[in-house]
Amino acid sequence: MGSPDSEILRRIQGLVEEEHQLRNGEAVDARRLRHLEEELDQCWDLLRQRRARREFAQDPSAASPRSPNTVEHYQQ
Repeated sequence: MGSPDSEILRRIQGLVEEEHQLRNGEAVDARRLRHLEEELDQCWDLLRQRRARREFAQDPSAASPRSPNTVEHYQQ
């Protein structure tokens, strides 16, 4: 088992692969695609939180996932 950050990155990779498969398919499942996008936003946010906490000498394990409503309004 890897570090929490590598686990999050593996999850992101899996979500991105599924997203690409959905987008390249004949029939796009819009609900599943929206869910994938929300989950990706949450994963990236969690990874950014962990990195920021580490940068400022705080415990990265104290970072926690935020709701889709919170992260979907962030500027990319």
